[in-house]
Amino acid sequence: MAVFSLEMKVRDYECDMQGIVNNGVYFNYLEHARHEFLLEKGIDFAQLARDKVNLVVVRAELDYKGSLTSGDRFAVTVAYEAVSKVRFGFRQQVIRLADNKVVLEGLVIGTAINERGRPAIPADFAASLAE
Repeated sequence: MAVFSLEMKVRDYECDMQGIVNNGVYFNYLEHARHEFLLEKGIDFAQLARDKVNLVVVRAELDYKGSLTSGDRFAVTVAYEAVSKVRFGFRQQVIRLADNKVVLEGLVIGTAINERGRPAIPADFAASLAE
């Protein structure tokens, strides 16, 4: 399975008083990369919501291994992983491009919720992600 990758650059306002990216900002990086991954797979996150199917995160494990600073260029990777009939996972990394150092590894687990609040993953959803 191919790994999706999205390049980004640290913006000044994402850094804390220590001059490094605030730990909470990494979650935004991961989320943005997942949305771009879904779009590349032909899955429109916003259209799913309009169709009353909401993708939600139910668990996130983040291991911080280094820090990014203002101006750093980095890549966020996304690899789909089947978890169960009603859950799916995304293995993700944040990699500083200057030295290819992995600064974060994460596993984000999600599900799809229908309009009744029940897990209901669309039939073709997992197949689209696994391609």
